[in-house]
Formats: sequence, C-alpha cells, structure tokens
Amino acid sequence: MSRVLCIDDEPAILRLLAVVLEHDGHEAISAASGREAMAMLARGGIDAVLLDLGLPDRDGLELIASIRSQSAIPVIVVSARGDVAEKVAALDLGAADYVTKPFDGEELRARLRVALRNGRASQKGGELVHGPIRMFPDRHEAEIAGQPVALTPKEYAVLQTLVEAGGRIMTHATLLELVWGKAHRNDVEYLRVAVRALRLKIEADPSQPTIIRNEPGIGYRLN
Repeated sequence: MSRVLCIDDEPAILRLLAVVLEHDGHEAISAASGREAMAMLARGGIDAVLLDLGLPDRDGLELIASIRSQSAIPVIVVSARGDVAEKVAALDLGAADYVTKPFDGEELRARLRVALRNGRASQKGGELVHGPIRMFPDRHEAEIAGQPVALTPKEYAVLQTLVEAGGRIMTHATLLELVWGKAHRNDVEYLRVAVRALRLKIEADPSQPTIIRNEPGIGYRLN
C-alpha cells in the first residue's frame, strides 16, 4: 500500500509501529534520528511520516518545518508530549495530525488512512472537492451533495480553507489569521460563530456534525 517513515529513537516503539502498519499492508521504514530521517526522505518514495518529537539530535517541531519546506507528504506526530500548546505548534507547522503515546493501534491506523486518503482537497478544473463538498471559487458558489448552498463571504472563506486543507487539522489561530487577518488570531468567538452557521447549512444534523469536526482546544478539520 504505502511506505511510511517511522521516526523514533526507541527500538521497541519502531517495532510496534511496524506491526501496526503492516496490519493494513503498509511498509514501515525506520529512522532513529532527524538526520537519518531527512536522508531517507531525500531518497524519495515515502508516502507519510510518523514522527516522535523527542529525537536525540534535533527537536521534532524543527523537523516538521524541515519536512514541510521540502515535501507535502503528511506528517503525523506520535509523541508522549500531550500538552495542547505542543499540539498546536506541531499543527501550525504543518503536521497532519497528532497522536499521544501510549496510542491505540486501530486509532493510529484510522488517522493514517485519513492522512493518506485521496479525498484530500484536489483541484479539478477550477473546482475544490472534498467528500460531499464541491466549491467553485471563481464563482463563489458551493454545493453539498449536489445541492447549492448559500454562504456568506466569511462562511465561504472558512469552508474553502478547510477544504484546501483536506483532512488536516487547522488550528483556531491559523483559520482566524487566514480568514480574518493576523490581528484576529485570538478572536476564537468569530470562528465559532462562523462554524456554527456553516453546520446549520451543510450538516444533516448540526447537533451531531459529521462534516466539520471539532478538535477541542485546538481547531477544526473536515471528516
């Protein structure tokens, strides 16, 4: 299926990740340091990265930035660091997801499937498509499951930003800066109001959203 680079300095964790990945037919490639990981990535052929932040030669957050500057492959952090600020920093740097150790193998496989999924927003003749969402930025129009939906400019901008991110989590600060501007990075209520309005318009049951998912204390992602 996919070749996944597992970056961790603990041999036992690397062996466990290999078992978890092989369950879905993935090939696990191991690296015990940031330098070794970057050398492997430079050779190409890697479809995704599972990254521990506590590496012996460099900080994992720095490594995310290095990977993202060279490639768009998804990076999922698998770390014992569970602090929300750490998660937000990793996601803002471009990580696709964040899983806290000790992890559940089934959950990790599911998150990897999302990261690899070809449902990631793709440009098709000027259209943006993700699951049931189809957007036409040149006409400022949107459809949900083939049905037109009327959105305000801010609602449209929030949804477009989420679609362009595919299944990747977008932090509150990142969404606010991209849609409202840098001066509003901390105005989370603006975002909550827009997401609430979007859910009323695009979710079958806004009280049980299945399209726009909330990551408590961090941000939003598309299912």
